[in-house]
Amino acid sequence: MSYLGPIISLVFVVIAGRLLLKKYNPHAVLLVSGLLMLIVAQLLNYNLPALKDPTGFSGFDLFKYIKESFSKTNAGVGLMIMAIGGFVAYIDHVGASNALVSVAMKPLKFFKKKPYIAASLVIPIGQLLFAAIPSAAGLGLLLMASLFPILVNLGVSRLSAVSVITATTAFGVGPASAITASATSIAGIDTIVFFLNYQIPLIWPLSIVMMITYYIVNRYYDKKNGFEKEVHKTEEKELKAPLIYAIIPILPIVLLIVFSEIFSLFSVPISIDTTTAMFISLFIALICEFIRTKNIKQVFDSLKIFWNGMGNIFKTVVTLIITADIFAKGLISLGFIDGLLDLAQNLGFGAIGIGVVMTIMIFLASMLMGSGNASFFAFGPLVPKIAKTLGVESTSIILPMQLSASMGRTVSPIAGVIIATAEIAKVSTISIVKRNIIPLVVALLVMLLYHFI
Repeated sequence: MSYLGPIISLVFVVIAGRLLLKKYNPHAVLLVSGLLMLIVAQLLNYNLPALKDPTGFSGFDLFKYIKESFSKTNAGVGLMIMAIGGFVAYIDHVGASNALVSVAMKPLKFFKKKPYIAASLVIPIGQLLFAAIPSAAGLGLLLMASLFPILVNLGVSRLSAVSVITATTAFGVGPASAITASATSIAGIDTIVFFLNYQIPLIWPLSIVMMITYYIVNRYYDKKNGFEKEVHKTEEKELKAPLIYAIIPILPIVLLIVFSEIFSLFSVPISIDTTTAMFISLFIALICEFIRTKNIKQVFDSLKIFWNGMGNIFKTVVTLIITADIFAKGLISLGFIDGLLDLAQNLGFGAIGIGVVMTIMIFLASMLMGSGNASFFAFGPLVPKIAKTLGVESTSIILPMQLSASMGRTVSPIAGVIIATAEIAKVSTISIVKRNIIPLVVALLVMLLYHFI
């Protein structure tokens, strides 16, 4: 095959990566790069992706790709992600997120004599919270407000405390995760089946590995740096919602599990999708707010928080999916996938080799972009064609790719969660990345070995 197209597409990938590293707007970078690759593919007479309803003029067809991507995304995964974003904004507004964090963190106070064990235990607890509160920066800030002072009081350094807090966002899993929603849409698999049968079996050994490595790394560096225990007087923050509200953030997950095909608890089959679960949970939250406040006008007014949350997710995440889809179409048009497969086969790579290459590529892309969403949305749509060519299930490749996207973000100095937590902890982002890099690279290697071998 001719390698001209794949080489040109690789140049575009490198240029896009450099622009993203320089903090250019990712939506613009992915959209313009994708359109330029489609134009080059047209000029080189490559086969472009088929349009449902072509305009009749190739120049206008370029923009028809954008229109069709909007239509496809907004009718499916886009609506799901917007519903998730609206629900997350609402539970934060009513104080349910704080209530969940408060309940989850109470057990850590029993480890006053073993501060580094307490710090390591934050990781699995926080990962459970991340499945219910799927905003890396949002959860990171919540934990900084509630947990950071506790860890420092127990006897770990500020840097150790903030490192394990950021580590809680290393795995974007669960039905409420935007990356999971995209992955299941691409792979054509039920979200709860993917969560229970694919994500959880891979996550628990990685969590154990991270707990051990963070314990060793943080203890070693604190001792090496001559850290002395800081004691801060911490006051219990008054929650603006009752602790029973801790149930609200996990309602969507509970609903999806109870009414999933896996358990078949009812004689008449009942199944709900993620978007429906979000709306059901929202109305339960509204009822709880009415019981608590006894103010129907206030409750009705609070609903605008949900719509604003949906809008914010649309302008950030959903539009990123759309522009990334155009970027992926450009790569496919120039033969990037065909070139990658041909090169891998010439080097003796099979499905495992390709899976490893794609997983590492996404990990590095997330580090450069500071966004797990951006890297996965750019490369995730390429998986079905790769899997079909290699004769394997899409899930076998997309699962490690999906996890490596959020793992790479955790070691990016320009990631929102790293910048936000570093500011509060009064440490540098590079210092956090240095603490995170060893545990995350070890977890990445273990994941590749555990999943592919």
